[in-house]
Amino acid sequence: MNDDGCIVAANRQAKELGILKFSPYFKVKDMCQRLGVIACSSNYELYADLSLKMMNIIGRFAPEQHIYSIDESFLSFKQCYPAIKCLRSQGQLIRRAVWKETRLPVCVGMGPTLTLAKAANHAAKKLPGYQGVCVIDNEDERLAILRAMNVNDVWGIGRRISQKLALMDIKSALELASIPPGLARKQFSIEIERTVRELNGLACKQWDEARADKLQIFSTRSVGERIIDYDSLLQALSKHIGIAAAKARRQGSHCKTMMMFASNSPYDEHPANFKVLVSFPCPTNCTKELTQAMSMAAPRLFRPGVRYYRMGIGLLDLSAQKHTQLDMFNSSKANPALMQTLDGINQRYGTDTLFLAAQGIEQKWSMRRDLLTPQYTTNWKSLPAIKC
Repeated sequence: MNDDGCIVAANRQAKELGILKFSPYFKVKDMCQRLGVIACSSNYELYADLSLKMMNIIGRFAPEQHIYSIDESFLSFKQCYPAIKCLRSQGQLIRRAVWKETRLPVCVGMGPTLTLAKAANHAAKKLPGYQGVCVIDNEDERLAILRAMNVNDVWGIGRRISQKLALMDIKSALELASIPPGLARKQFSIEIERTVRELNGLACKQWDEARADKLQIFSTRSVGERIIDYDSLLQALSKHIGIAAAKARRQGSHCKTMMMFASNSPYDEHPANFKVLVSFPCPTNCTKELTQAMSMAAPRLFRPGVRYYRMGIGLLDLSAQKHTQLDMFNSSKANPALMQTLDGINQRYGTDTLFLAAQGIEQKWSMRRDLLTPQYTTNWKSLPAIKC
C-alpha cells in the first residue's frame, strides 16, 4: 500500500478474494482481516535493492542488457546466439539463478522483436504449459500465442486504443497483427504501425526507443500527518524537489518551468487547492537551485488554517541536458559537480544518505508506513538476531 491508504499492488490470490488495486484500504480493511489477507506498506528501499541485485544477475547471461523498469529487463543474444544451442535452457538458467540468489520468481520471454519478447513473457506468466519460460522461435508458436492473447495485453496498446480496436472487432493480438501496416498508421499512429510489424517478426523498435524520456516529471504524495505550519510545508516541498530533480538528472534532462502545488483533502468541509509556476531563465536540474526558487515562491501556497494533505512538485518544459542553451548573462546557481556527488553517494549508500537540510530531519508529515516489512538487505536493524 502507498501511504497505508491506497492499494497499489495485489497478488492473484488477493484479487480472487475481491481485493482490487487502487481501492482505498479503509474500505477493505475489515475484509482483509476476516479473510486473512496480509497488507503491507510500500517498502521502496527493499524493492530498489532487490531490483539492483536481480538486474546484475540477469546481465551475466548476455553481452547486452537494457533495464526497462524496476522489474523488467531486455537481453540481446545476437552476438552469441549460435553458441547457445537452446534458448529455452538459457531461459531456465536465468530463472533459476535469480531465484537462487534473490528468491524472486521471474518469467522469461524470448522473441525476434521487442514486442514479441514481451508477448512471450506474457505467455510465460499467463498461459499453461510454459513453466515460466516461453520462446517464440517459429511461426506456429507465434500464431498460437498471439491468438490466445488479448489485444489490450499487447505492449504499447493502452486502454483508449484497445477500446477503438474493439469497435473495429479486433480483440486478439493475432487480429491486430493481421491489420495492414499502412492502415494501422492511418487509423492510429506510426507507433501502432511499428507494433503491428513487430508482432509479425519485423524489428522496428530499438532499446533507446523502448522507453522515451519523460516530457514531465512529478513527485507528489499525501502526508501521514496533516501539515498546518509553514516550515513543514517547505520541508515537504523540498523533499519532493529532491526526488524530482534526481529523476531529471537520471534521464539527462533540464527543466525550464517548475510547478508547485498543495491542497487539503477533497473530502474536507472546505476543499482548498493552491498552485504556483516558477520559470527559470536558464534550464536546470540542480536540487539546490530548484529549492531556492521554491522557498521564494512558497509563501503563495501557504494559507493559515488550511490542513494540508497533499503536495508536490512538477518539472515541466523538459529538454535534453546535452542540448541546453546557456546564457552568459545569467548567474545560474547550478552546480553539476555537486549534484553528481550527491547522486553518487545516494546511489551507493541509499536514498537520502545525503540531502539538503531544507528537507528537515524529523519529517513528522512523512508517508505512513505502519505496516512496513523488514528491510533485510538495506538496514542493519532489520537483520534477524539469533541467540544460541
